[in-house]
Amino acid sequence: MRGLDSPWIDFNLYLITGRGETLGRNLEFVVEEALRGGVRAVQLRDKGTSTKELYETAQELRRLTSRYGAKLFVNDRVDVALAVDADGVHIGSSSLPLYKVRRLLGERKLIGVSCHNQTQAITAQEMGADFITFGPVYYTPSKAEYGEPVGIEKLNKVAQMLQIPVFALGGVNLDNCAEAVAGDVRGIALISAILSAPEPREAAKKLLALLPPLEEHND
Repeated sequence: MRGLDSPWIDFNLYLITGRGETLGRNLEFVVEEALRGGVRAVQLRDKGTSTKELYETAQELRRLTSRYGAKLFVNDRVDVALAVDADGVHIGSSSLPLYKVRRLLGERKLIGVSCHNQTQAITAQEMGADFITFGPVYYTPSKAEYGEPVGIEKLNKVAQMLQIPVFALGGVNLDNCAEAVAGDVRGIALISAILSAPEPREAAKKLLALLPPLEEHND
């Protein structure tokens, strides 16, 4: 567990980027619209580009997130995160071990971990993760490789067990996000519900209005 002086997870909507989800629109434009709608955490996830392209995108998103007082995370690439002074990284089962990532990043950066079962979630907390995404909660084509959806019951069980924030991931949208956070879940993590929305700014506002206030988790 991290100390009380560690950075606080001051967001309940975690936007994950995907260039194929923007309906042909410029990614930076859509992300800025989401930020205007109130999003305060963005994960740059772009595995299909070169390191140079990823760095340039990260630079632009760092500029945007800083302007709107939001946090920036880079998926998997610790080097790119450090190069643009991102707030942290998000890792999965195929990434560097968490303890190595922590050693490279230091204590003042945040680490999120993708988890798909209870064992992974507990291990992530024990190894020093600051938060996890857990899912897929609902069916979504982008997460089909991880098997059947874990469902609300398993999501809530994991959220009750852990002391670090848990974000529901996978198929979360306007219709089901209230259900996803009805238990001890901190918030939601998603891609298409905002990036593919005709009006990303309005989509972000509507989703945030359905989430519990952060103050409920800051006691």
